Amino acid sequence: MEERKRFLNSTLCYIEREDAYLMLHRVSKKNDVNKDKWIGVGGHLERDESPDECLLREVFEETGYTLTSYRLRGIVTFVSGRAEQEMMFLYTADGFSGTQKECDEGILEWIPKKRLNELNLWEGDKIFFELLDQRKDVFSLKLVYDENDRLIKSVII
Repeated sequence: MEERKRFLNSTLCYIEREDAYLMLHRVSKKNDVNKDKWIGVGGHLERDESPDECLLREVFEETGYTLTSYRLRGIVTFVSGRAEQEMMFLYTADGFSGTQKECDEGILEWIPKKRLNELNLWEGDKIFFELLDQRKDVFSLKLVYDENDRLIKSVII
């Protein structure tokens, strides 16, 4: 019988301000699957934690911000040829309080939405940025990457 891979659950949030997203340039951690990529903020759910609880905890830990207005925008399933399968709860937030702090996972920077495609992004992230821009409903997206991190399939539901 084939051994089942572990299935991870995570959150990812794009905090919005003046037509820009707060982006995290992942340059600080060694052996990071996201090394040198630009992503939102978030992380893996801890035991007994809901996606919303994870979102609020991770955003505060990584940015120093407490979210005051946020919403679930999509569920993204990642299938990878070299990493564990992951289901990610994708959020946007347009309200927050607190003072931005340094992040131990990389550099936080406000990036205008029109410049996102200039960044070193995962190919699948470009798809969900388009969905975030075009759709108001909650979407489901499946992204399949090969063992060299090339996007080989995407399915939007």
